[in-house]
Amino acid sequence: MRPGFGGSAIPVGIDVQVESIDSISEVNMDFTMTLYLRHYWKDERLSFPSQNNQSRTFDSRLVKKIWVPDVFFVHSKRSFIHDTTMENIMLRVYPDGNILYSVRVTVTALCSMDFSRFPLDTQNCSLELESYAYNENDLMLYWKNGNDSLRTDEMVLSQFFIEHFQASSGLAFYSSTGWYNRLFINFLLRRHIFFFMLQTYFPTMLMVVLSWVSFWIDRRAVPARVSLGITTVLTMSTIITGVSSSMPQVSYVKAVDIYLWVSFLFVFLSVIEYAAVNYCTTLEEWRKMRRGKLPSGYDASQAMAFDGCFHDDDMELTAFPRLPVGLTSDPLVDRLSSSGAHSPVVRGASEGTRLRRQRSVKENVDLIVSNSYLIDSYSRLAFPLSYLLFNIVYWSLYS
Repeated sequence: MRPGFGGSAIPVGIDVQVESIDSISEVNMDFTMTLYLRHYWKDERLSFPSQNNQSRTFDSRLVKKIWVPDVFFVHSKRSFIHDTTMENIMLRVYPDGNILYSVRVTVTALCSMDFSRFPLDTQNCSLELESYAYNENDLMLYWKNGNDSLRTDEMVLSQFFIEHFQASSGLAFYSSTGWYNRLFINFLLRRHIFFFMLQTYFPTMLMVVLSWVSFWIDRRAVPARVSLGITTVLTMSTIITGVSSSMPQVSYVKAVDIYLWVSFLFVFLSVIEYAAVNYCTTLEEWRKMRRGKLPSGYDASQAMAFDGCFHDDDMELTAFPRLPVGLTSDPLVDRLSSSGAHSPVVRGASEGTRLRRQRSVKENVDLIVSNSYLIDSYSRLAFPLSYLLFNIVYWSLYS
């Protein structure tokens, strides 16, 4: 029976020395820790006379014959006492009945992690100790030396930096058995970002930049631009799948998901951009054929399907007339002027100011169709600026 049975609660002091954090699993949401767990209490039944006041030390064989605290790890999945070459248990008895009971334990415990900022996240995990059978009326657990009761060796983890350890205590209530003293070992983990920069962020950035190369390739080179677009899309899909497979299936969006899917959207839009350019180019060529600017036997679709390019030497295109100095070079304005419409440019009698009529939506569409190269020109500037703005917002928000 426990010391002082039938009387007040027996105080049991605890101190812990953390030897190592062996692993931290995001998929299983747990961590594995090896530690030295030491108990301090007084049992006058084990006191003995001693002239030199020296303690006596025993191994695990005596532990089975006396009362020891039944401390267990709350929320633990697996735990064991090391037994090589003998059980790693030490019992030290002092002449006045004070006892030190030490065990070397490896425990795997649950850590509820929040991945909303992954991989720019910090995780707060805790290992909880409590008596299983004795409530606060029978046994009082406390940290023997306050915050100094928790000591750690120098530990280096591959993906995390341990910011600090902290000891705390509290009470736990069970409806059937009452209140129990509970001790907490809290530690804060901050994830190293460099691994994910090399494995995820840098490859993603390079794929997005690579997709912009198609804006500088001739819009009539169909095989080159389509192959480049499909390759970048498939590569982005592979990166997203690889990251998702190493993460738990959580029901919320992680920071890395936002970055990957927005980057995937940029790559996908570069493919859609070329589809629009190709459609406008084809529509422009058919319009020229109907106006008689292309030979009647010329087949634009077959020419593009053969090698991906229109052959300019096969086209009978009329050269643009040289514009007089001071006139506008707007293609739409020139077309309206040549058709006899009123000129949108009005010159003042005494001042050199010009007023331009605002184009309608249909005229803007016709302008883009007639000059499909403008889509590539605008995309060369719009895509990099948009992606740069996204990166500024993303890193300022999550870093």
